[in-house]
Parts: sequence; C-alpha cells; structure tokens
Amino acid sequence: MPSQELVPRLPGRAWLALCGDAVSAAGAGLTLPFLLVYLHDVRGIELGPAGLVLSAIAIAGLVGTPLGGLLADRLGPRRPAAAGLVLAAAGTAGLIGIRSAWQAALWAAVYGFGTAVTEPAFQALLSTLVRPAQRPQVFAVRHALLNVGLSTGSLLAAFLVDFSSPRTFVTIYVIDAASFLTFAVLVARAPRRGHAVPGPRVPGPRVRGPRVRGGYREILADRLLLRICVSVAVVFTCGYGQYYSAYPIFSVQTGGLGAAALQLTFLANTCTVVAAQLFVLRLATRRRRGLAFASSAALMAGAWLVVAGAAQLGGGPAAVAAFMVAMVLFAIGETLMAPSVPAIVNDLASDASRGRYNGAYTFAQNLGYIIGPAMAGAALGSGHGSVLFLGLALALGLVALQAARLDRLLAPSVNLVDAGPAGDRDIHTEPTRDGH
Repeated sequence: MPSQELVPRLPGRAWLALCGDAVSAAGAGLTLPFLLVYLHDVRGIELGPAGLVLSAIAIAGLVGTPLGGLLADRLGPRRPAAAGLVLAAAGTAGLIGIRSAWQAALWAAVYGFGTAVTEPAFQALLSTLVRPAQRPQVFAVRHALLNVGLSTGSLLAAFLVDFSSPRTFVTIYVIDAASFLTFAVLVARAPRRGHAVPGPRVPGPRVRGPRVRGGYREILADRLLLRICVSVAVVFTCGYGQYYSAYPIFSVQTGGLGAAALQLTFLANTCTVVAAQLFVLRLATRRRRGLAFASSAALMAGAWLVVAGAAQLGGGPAAVAAFMVAMVLFAIGETLMAPSVPAIVNDLASDASRGRYNGAYTFAQNLGYIIGPAMAGAALGSGHGSVLFLGLALALGLVALQAARLDRLLAPSVNLVDAGPAGDRDIHTEPTRDGH
C-alpha cells in the first residue's frame, strides 16, 4: 500500500543531494534575473553583445548535456555531476572580473557547459539513491525544492542588490559560486553504494562485463525514448520556454498588466508549485505516469488559452485574476510532469545506459528553452501575440494526445510503480571507470 504521508520517506543520502540542489538553486535565483542588467549597466556591455552572452550559455549547454550523460554511464554519475558543478562555479566566479563581451561570453560558456554536464548526471544519481518505486517522489521533491530555492534567492537579491553599487553584484556572484561548490561537495559525498535499480531490460544480478562503449546511437534506437524526447521538446518549447519569454511581454503589452500585477501572477505560480507538488504526488500514487504526462500538457494548453482570453479583458482586477488562474493551471501541470516523465525515462534505462537516457531527456529540455524564446520573439515582434498563444495551446494539446497514446505502449513496470517506504536492501556498487 502506498504511504499516505505528505512528505515522502526518502533515504538520508537522497535528502542530502536534494538539499545541495536547493542551495544551488538559491544561488541561481540571486544572479540569473540580473545577468543582463549586470552585463549592460555594471560592465558597460551593449545589449546586442550581452544577448549573445546569454546565447553562449545555451549553446554550451547543448554540448555539455550529452557529454554529461555519456560520462555518467562510463564513470558513474557522482564524479561528472561534481565536476560539472565545479566548472559552473568557475564560470560564475569568472563573470565577476569581466571587462568585455568576449570575456563574458567565455565565462558564461564555462558556466553553461558545467551546469549542462551536471544535470543528466545528477538526475541519474538521484535515481540510484532511491528505490525504483520512489523515483516519482524524489523528482517531485526536487521540483518543489528548486522552486523554493529560486524564490529564496530572488527574495534575498531584492535586499542585496543595489544598481548603483557594483560591489553588490560581486557579492551575489560570489554567493552563487559558493552555492555551486557546496552542491559539489554534497554530491561528492554521496555514497558509492546505492539501491539496486536495474531497468526492466536488465533482469538478473549485475555481473562484470566489457566497458560501456556505446554512444547515443544505440540509445536513440529506443523508439519510446524518442517519442518521449520529441514530446518533451515540444512541451519545453511551447510551455516552459514561453513562461519567462512570451508570457511576461504579452501580459504587459497586450494584457495591460503592470509590473506589480505581473509579479503577482508569477507568485501565484510559484506558491502553487510549492504548496501543491507533494499533494499532487500523493494523489498520483498508483496512477499511470503516461496519463499524468498527458494531463500536464493539457493543463499547460489550458493555461495559454486562459492567457489569450485574459488579454482581451483590457487590464484591471478581472484581467489580473484571469492571468493568475492561468499561472495556477500551468503550475499544476508542472507538478504532474515533474514526478512522471523523469521517472519514466529512468525506468526505461538500464544501469549501463541511465546517464545517456537522462542526457537525451535533458537535451530535449534545453532545445525547447532555445527554440521557445526565439519563436516568441518573432511572433510578438510581428504583433501576433494572441495567435502565438493559441498556437502554443494547440501544440500542447497535440502532445497531450500523443502522451495518451504513449501511455498504452509503456510496460506496467514503467508506467505504474507503487511508492513504497524506503529500505536499505538490494545494494550494489556504483559503476567504476569500466562501467561496473
């Protein structure tokens, strides 16, 4: 029977890793909202080159993500995750002393590469620190803690940052670099031994074998994984990728929201995620992950339809309320996706391919974050904001239908896993350099 407790009983080693992740998120909340302001107003870099600096982060991420997944399979996930965090800390610290656009782009690329290497390796590590039945729980808790960390960092930045004082920007970048190093230490201290988590394709006990030599070609031969990654790329292009790009501009310029009202809608989203994530997780226990993914996409589609309608209200309290409803719908969609899709990906993977499966999944996410804002800029720049949001809703609706079809193709061991209490049995050694 599933546990009825609101806070999951995860192993202590998993909580340690999650706390490090939350600390790092708080550091990111300090700096990311101010990066463009820092480059332009503090370091005197023109807006055009400053925008290219942000692109350098994304491009480096596309390179680092598949490498991080491959290294996680060949070396075990702990070492690549820690190494990526050290690189991210170096990139963040390097931004403190920049004086030109090329220096900023260089250190931003180091930062983006480091975080990209870390993400698939850390997801693989998390999945090995808990039992297979607890994977939805650990990924759900991670999503909630990430939102708490980002919000905490943003709130702290409001007290620390003074636009007239460059020293305050130095302070937040030092704190951010320290948060990455703290995370790296906690990851490095993660046990070399964890729960046995062989995927459904690897029955029987683990035995020594040849070094993991395969790249991504064999991983992408998995048609289920490909379908998931395509759907995830669309969700991140049309959903998450629009949250900080098209939505704020459209809601202000077309919807008539002021800065305070816009922040109120973002607050509604964040509070809903933090408050609802564990409740949604408990409700989703013993239910199908594929249907949770479909429901997530459908809720995001509904959120953008509400946004398109709210923009026609001409501002005022009614418009603010409608936009807040949209952000609450979007948040509930997030809480359904967070525990379901990463768990599916990790349960499809074998021990020897877990890093690359997470690498493919994370690459799809990053692709959406790059395509989404570019698509938003083109549509909003040509005055087709309402058409954009209707198109986004349509695309997400198609993803919901695709995910419903995918639900019928997933094996029960992947699609429905009972969430049981933590235990310490069935231990295996973390893969070595030879993949074992």
